[in-house]
Amino acid sequence: QVQLVESGGGLVQAGGSLRLSCAASGRTFSNYAMGWFRQAPGKEREFVAAISWGGGSTWYADSVKGRFTISKDNAKNTAFLQMNSLKPWDTAVYYCAASRAFGSSLAADFGPWGQGTQVTVSS
Repeated sequence: QVQLVESGGGLVQAGGSLRLSCAASGRTFSNYAMGWFRQAPGKEREFVAAISWGGGSTWYADSVKGRFTISKDNAKNTAFLQMNSLKPWDTAVYYCAASRAFGSSLAADFGPWGQGTQVTVSS
C-alpha cells in the first residue's frame, strides 16, 4: 500500500501561485497514476487533475485547464500540482491520491488518499 503526504498549501492572493507536493512511501510509486482532488466547505470532493503512472498522459478538470499543471517524479516518489492564476473559488482542501486506473476522474477509482493540505485564495 502507498502512503501519501501532501504539503505546500497556504494563503495566497488571487492571481498568485502555489506548488503542492505529494510525497509517497510504501509500494512502488511508479506503478500508480496520481490524482489531485479538492473539497471546499459544504461541497463534494471534486476532481482537479491526474497523471498516468509513467507521466506521459495528463487530464484536467475544465475549471483548472491552462492554470494548473500536474507532474510526477518517479525517482523522488513525488507528485506535484503547480497552480497559477489562482482564483478565490480555488479555495479548498487539496488531496492527492493514487490509482491503478488510467484516465479516470472518479474519486471511487482512487485510493489511498493523503490527509489533505489547505489552500486559501483571498480576493
